[in-house]
Amino acid sequence: MCGLTGEFRFDGQRPDAGRLALMTAQLAFRGPDHEALYQSGPVALGHRRLAIIDLEERSNQPLLDRDTGNVIVFNGAIYNYQDLRTELRGKGHCFATEGDTETILKAYAEWGDDCVTHLDGMFAFAIWDSRRQQLFLARDRLGIKPLYFARVKGAVRFASNTRALLAGGEIDTSVDPVALHYQLTLHGVVPAPHTILNGICKLSPATTLSIAADGSEVLKTYWTLQPQSFASSMSKWEWYEQVRETLTRAVEKRSRVADVPVGVLLSGGLDSSLLVALLAEQGVKDLRTYSIGFESIAGELGDEFHSSDCVAEHFSTRHEKLMIPNGEVLARLPEAVSQMAEPMFAQDAIGFYLLSEWVAKETKVVQSGQGADEVFAGYFWYPQMHEAGGDDDVDRFGRHYFDRDHREFMQTVQSPYHGTDHSSELVRHHLSQHGGDSFLNRVLSMDVTMLVVDDPVKRVDNMTMAWGLEARVPFLDQQLVELAASMPPALKLGQGGKEPLKVLARGMLPDQIVNSPKHYFPVPALKYVRGEFLECMRSVLLSDRCRQRGVFEPAYVNKVLNDPEAHLTPLRGSKLWHLAVLEYWLQINVEDAQFTIPAENKSFLAACS
Repeated sequence: MCGLTGEFRFDGQRPDAGRLALMTAQLAFRGPDHEALYQSGPVALGHRRLAIIDLEERSNQPLLDRDTGNVIVFNGAIYNYQDLRTELRGKGHCFATEGDTETILKAYAEWGDDCVTHLDGMFAFAIWDSRRQQLFLARDRLGIKPLYFARVKGAVRFASNTRALLAGGEIDTSVDPVALHYQLTLHGVVPAPHTILNGICKLSPATTLSIAADGSEVLKTYWTLQPQSFASSMSKWEWYEQVRETLTRAVEKRSRVADVPVGVLLSGGLDSSLLVALLAEQGVKDLRTYSIGFESIAGELGDEFHSSDCVAEHFSTRHEKLMIPNGEVLARLPEAVSQMAEPMFAQDAIGFYLLSEWVAKETKVVQSGQGADEVFAGYFWYPQMHEAGGDDDVDRFGRHYFDRDHREFMQTVQSPYHGTDHSSELVRHHLSQHGGDSFLNRVLSMDVTMLVVDDPVKRVDNMTMAWGLEARVPFLDQQLVELAASMPPALKLGQGGKEPLKVLARGMLPDQIVNSPKHYFPVPALKYVRGEFLECMRSVLLSDRCRQRGVFEPAYVNKVLNDPEAHLTPLRGSKLWHLAVLEYWLQINVEDAQFTIPAENKSFLAACS
């Protein structure tokens, strides 16, 4: 619901307010409703607001707690804030606003660093503790909201995206070899604390970072996904009823906790259709739904309008759909790439970008179905992994998921980036950390706490917030995720995957939706790379800048350029697109970016002078 920036200095200098204004200006799209700057001694905080809860000026940020002197900048939504306000009032706290931002401030005053354990929602925030002269950064359990930071000489800076940090200068923009291995192996996923740039880190999900006046840091993980204790005698129908109750609550609170209407991004698949059904069941009136489609290529359908139309008609929603010709996809590609905080390989990134532009013209908040496939084993590779033999968990996982094995990675990049098989080491570590006696449950737990964070969740946040649109993801509700992590794998794999959701949907949704095989949100032109798209990628990868950067091995680049459709990943992505978008991202966001403060921001400029 917002964008935040800040700088905390440990060298006796005051932050440069003009620099912070420049950083904050890069987040204007995330928060079109208000902008402000706070500065005191060694700290400066900037904020751009998208007003969702308590629309009054009193909830503008940075928000000062006059009782303690603490100041917060916050991005997200706290779904239990009203209950917390009641509890905190009982402990003697007084409130000056009706929003969730002040609730975090009071929770920090009451519980200190442990305040995060009381919050139910999606959040990234920074609190300046004026008494302790300490900066406190926090990110939600499942990493739904982003928080990047950079250590520079004498200071730490933080922001909601990398573009804001790059605007502040002094960033090492060289490519991180470890991150590059993750990027090209894990379908564009670069888990925290890494990013593709050596000079920028990101805070891990479920983590807090406390920074003292001398620059010393304390990093703390406050939650891990562990199987919960449920009665071993529960029947499958009792499990399914638990899913129904928990998902219903997750959808309800994400609709209720907003002072603006909430719509649904309706792909036409089971997950988003089920959200519509549950909202309708809860009595939501005048429900708004939105779908997007693209031109078909090579026999691959570029839309699911036949399904989304069916759902919209069944529930009488205010439905709108948008068809995007390939020419517009190509023309708008530079915009979409410029809005990526990190390079994103998934074809649907530009789809979400164009859809969000259109939706944001009349809606500020939407619910979206991300996470359902990772939580309830909906993708085709999960049963393949489950049924695969072998004693080595990494091999069993990697055969079906890695975009390229380590040998091919070494062929893809030039010798300075050769080295250890970082991705296999990472996967081995995570699979050993997650509880459960089932290989598949360990995979799903790793997926939902690491891989989903830096693929669909990050993608949706970036592309919706590029237009000041907040996306809420009920399938990544903490209680629902914990419940699913405890279920026997067979219950999730039944009926081709996501059996609990299909059981819930029967009788609520038309049969054709429930029975339809799993589809994706395709942009076929970025999978079957032909014509103008091929020439665009050729020009990027054969450019002098790409050659001088020295990341990709020219022989490998030529191989995929000569026959793009012969080089698809196990997850059916284009290896050519992977190389092209990574290089294009570096050119647009690192080399060509123009960081300016819009001339119309007169009041903000005055405040920073």
